[in-house]
Amino acid sequence: MEKDEKYLRAKRRVQNLKAFYIHLVVYILVNMMLFVINLSSDAGNWWFIYPLGGWGIGVIIHGLTTFTSGKFGADWEEKKIKEYMEKDK
Repeated sequence: MEKDEKYLRAKRRVQNLKAFYIHLVVYILVNMMLFVINLSSDAGNWWFIYPLGGWGIGVIIHGLTTFTSGKFGADWEEKKIKEYMEKDK
């Protein structure tokens, strides 16, 4: 029973890390798009910095609450689950 709890806890941590990476990628892509739109519509008025800064604060907070590092790949999730389970021993 305890092993199942460790597995679920580790899986939850991995899901949180995965969610952070997805959040970061979406942040970068959307803000790149907003930058291009800003350049093509009104290059003198740099309005794209407002969503960049506001959303950036959210990404930083999300990253600080995640406190992990790793590379996102095909076997990454299982590798992280095993890593967290080993730390829990």
